Amino acid sequence: MANIRQIKRRIRSVQSTAKITNAMSMVAASKMRRAQQRGIQGRPYAEKIQAVMANLMAVRRDAEVELPLMDQRPVHRIAYIHITSDRGLCGPLNSNMNRAGHAFIREQTVQVNLVAVGRRGRDFMARAGHDLRGTFLELGDSPSLLDTLAISRLVMDDYIAGAIDAVYLGYSDFVNTITQRPVIQRLIPVEPAHLTAGQHVDYLYEPAPRPVLERLLPRYVEMQVYHAILEHIASEQSARMVAMRNASEAAKDMIRDLTLVYNKARQESITTEMLDIISGSAALE
Repeated sequence: MANIRQIKRRIRSVQSTAKITNAMSMVAASKMRRAQQRGIQGRPYAEKIQAVMANLMAVRRDAEVELPLMDQRPVHRIAYIHITSDRGLCGPLNSNMNRAGHAFIREQTVQVNLVAVGRRGRDFMARAGHDLRGTFLELGDSPSLLDTLAISRLVMDDYIAGAIDAVYLGYSDFVNTITQRPVIQRLIPVEPAHLTAGQHVDYLYEPAPRPVLERLLPRYVEMQVYHAILEHIASEQSARMVAMRNASEAAKDMIRDLTLVYNKARQESITTEMLDIISGSAALE
């Protein structure tokens, strides 16, 4: 009987776990939809600012005078913005990003200043012995552009001051609900896309293209960092939804297996009691 009680206790425990993981899956699904909407809403702005920058580069007359954030120079030190989650329970998302970031840093032949966004990446990189230039935690599930300005301004100030010669950005790109891909791309110096002849637009810039570009470049970097964080949040919630859904399915399978074991044990116990009764009755006769 003790064995049966243990099985029943374990079934109740697994049922409670399944309820928790199912609730977490539904919450993650709701947050994922909101994160997707925020990312989709920001894409037109990101695409338009890149197109305007490309047009500005095409019409700028003083090309020989480089702007600070577009200054190409020999690379002796780089900064790497590593974006991960503050929480776990999202499958291999953070571990994949940590491995990609760690491999990127190890491939470099110059000094790397690490800017960690998220507790999981911060802890991993600290254990790996990498230098931390800055740490940004608890941005939440719905950060605004203002919440991320400190990250972009930190690397822009270091680059303009000459403390670093290039900035790279690493995050989990949201491909679809099942697939999230680690991406590492160069952020600074800025290299806007070049427009074809058919893509040029005849803008009127006031007071002149160069002052507009000077003001636009920092906004572009800020938007790139913000968009990367939104992409990672969508990836995080999607990965958590899938992980919790898989955990719920695994719990249901375990409950079915435990129920089968419980029924067998209960049947065995009933059979044993019946045999004892029959044996006792036969002994009395």
